[in-house]
Amino acid sequence: MTIESLACAAQADSAAASSPPAAPARFDTLPLDAKLLRAVADQGYAFMTPIQAKAIPVVLAGRDVMGAAQTGTGKTAAFSIPLLQKMMRHENASASPARHPVRALVLAPTRELADQVANNVKAYAKHSNLRVAVVFGGVDMKPQAAELKGGVEVLIATPGRLLDHIEAKNCVLNQVEYVVLDEADRMLDIGFLPDLQRILSYLPQGNRQTLLFSATFSPEIKKLAGSYLQNPELVEVARPNATATNVEQVFLSVSEDDKRRVIVKQLRERNIPQAIVFVNSKLGAARLARSFERDNLRTAALHGDKSQDERLKSLAAFKAGEVDVLVATDVAARGIDIADLPAVFNFDVPFNAEDYVHRIGRTGRAGASGVAITLVTHEDARLIGEVEKLIKKKIELQAVELDDDRPRRNTWRRREDEDERPYDAAAGTSYASPPPPRSSGPRRSSYSPRDPFFDQPYVPQASNAPAAWENTDPVVPTPSHARMSPNIRPKRKLAALLGGGPKA
Repeated sequence: MTIESLACAAQADSAAASSPPAAPARFDTLPLDAKLLRAVADQGYAFMTPIQAKAIPVVLAGRDVMGAAQTGTGKTAAFSIPLLQKMMRHENASASPARHPVRALVLAPTRELADQVANNVKAYAKHSNLRVAVVFGGVDMKPQAAELKGGVEVLIATPGRLLDHIEAKNCVLNQVEYVVLDEADRMLDIGFLPDLQRILSYLPQGNRQTLLFSATFSPEIKKLAGSYLQNPELVEVARPNATATNVEQVFLSVSEDDKRRVIVKQLRERNIPQAIVFVNSKLGAARLARSFERDNLRTAALHGDKSQDERLKSLAAFKAGEVDVLVATDVAARGIDIADLPAVFNFDVPFNAEDYVHRIGRTGRAGASGVAITLVTHEDARLIGEVEKLIKKKIELQAVELDDDRPRRNTWRRREDEDERPYDAAAGTSYASPPPPRSSGPRRSSYSPRDPFFDQPYVPQASNAPAAWENTDPVVPTPSHARMSPNIRPKRKLAALLGGGPKA
């Protein structure tokens, strides 16, 4: 290579480095129907997110897509807007249900996520005649069945409830042209693979476009994509399983007993108005919510033991700002979309490392900043190691100091000269400054009062009665009828049938 060519290459590289980054693409540059563009503008969207800019043209081209993007980056719009555009050719104002068959099916793992997706799709289709419906468990099937029988083009559903409607003949899926698996990794985690296979068996086996979107891609997901997607195009805007760069991740080393106090301190020191606290168990969520209420925090719990109506009311109150802290299990990690949520707390490190990515994805959505604080104990070493492997980032634990203003457990110890001290009968013990005994419940202190009875010498009884083992009186057997209960009547002696009495 000559000196001139090297100089030209260097100038080209410097020009490329100095050139400003490409401006984000606008929605009005897409070949979309005017009704969809109007709905998008009503939502306040002008520029597409990276996943939308890459996925929408591919979906419009009719290709199967395997999309990987961080949570909160607009995956719902990435698949719903192009699908609505492709279904605009079927749009009609007819009242006949036969003119509105199900053409697009969106499957979601949780009720909250299905409801969230349905709200977004309804907002995008509000200026068109395309009908959108959502079905999920925990609520009455009759209103859902009536809506399905009236005809819908886009159906969002959880797998279990959809199978219930299929078996009840409430919906027919023989004209489905588009299938979307949203957060498919979660559906596999909670055992929905048999249900997915059953649902897909009801769909037409011809030319069908399938889209798969998720923030994390496990080997099972790739295997599923190979089974149901035809030559899919991988669309990703970040490394798979990566966390959002605009979320500050903090890991605090704490003890199990101090977790709640640490969260309260962080809320006050960081001036956090609202936060979601994730726990691993339903019972733990209920207990922690009651504890936060005693700390004068407006709290709501969200877990699987609550009815769907209660869960929706808790989410609505949290979105309206009526709740300060929402304590939730992983049922909410995939279905909460709250704008400008400032913080997320991991009260428990998740058992599944991929759930960590989805948990912290509840904050820092749509380009906003957020903080994710994880409380780590000594028992969480293995789980933290799995999170490190997933996010490919070294985790540094930070120490946290708490004001020592709470009563500690008793750690009273015996004095070394205890045996040399006289017994204090009034105090009932020879321990140094013993604490007062608790009124009830097991004692968790190492202090244990001594019983004065065991300090007294043996004194024989004054009675001259012989001991039980020295009794020489003959033992008289007790008649059997005397040992019988007074409620049992003795048997009557009857004469023989032949001969009258006993033989002589």
